[in-house]
Amino acid sequence: MLGEILKKSVCAQCRFCCAFRRVSLWEVPYISEEVYQKQPDKDRFEKIRASDCDCYRIILENDYKTEDPEEEAPCVFLDPRKGCTLSDEDKPLDCKIWPIRIMKKDGGYVLALSPTCPAVNKVPRERVRKVAESIENTVRAYAKEHPYIIKKYIDGYPVLTEFDRL
Repeated sequence: MLGEILKKSVCAQCRFCCAFRRVSLWEVPYISEEVYQKQPDKDRFEKIRASDCDCYRIILENDYKTEDPEEEAPCVFLDPRKGCTLSDEDKPLDCKIWPIRIMKKDGGYVLALSPTCPAVNKVPRERVRKVAESIENTVRAYAKEHPYIIKKYIDGYPVLTEFDRL
C-alpha cells in the first residue's frame, strides 16, 4: 500500500516497525480469529474483545530480557532472515499501512504519521500526505468493520488527513 514512498528493500533492512519497546506496546497489531487459528503456538496471543469482533493481541511482554526501556522485542511473525512470515492476505492492516495510523482525535478521525519511522521521515511530507489520501477510503472502510485498529491520537504525530466519520 505504501510502495510509492517506502521501498520493500529499505523496510526489509530496517524492520523498526516489527520490534516494540515497552512504551510502544500499544502499537502491537491485532490479528483476526482466522490468522490466530493457523498459529502453532497459541500461547503467544491473548484474546481481546473489541466492539463486536473477536481478535488477538500478540503477547510480547515476556520477551524482554532486561529492564532497559530501550530494549525491543521482535514481533512473533518476524523471521530474522526472511522478514515477516505472514502472507499479504494474513498481514494486519496496521502492518500494511505503518507508519500511517488511523487515530481518534477531537471527536473525529485522522490518518497520522508515526514520527519514528526512519525511512518515511526522509520522504517529503506532501508525498506522504498524497499516499495517505489515496488509502483513506480503504482504511476507513476497514476501521468501520474492525474498530479495534483505531488508536488514540498521540501528540507529535503529524496529521495527514482528517475526517468526521468512518
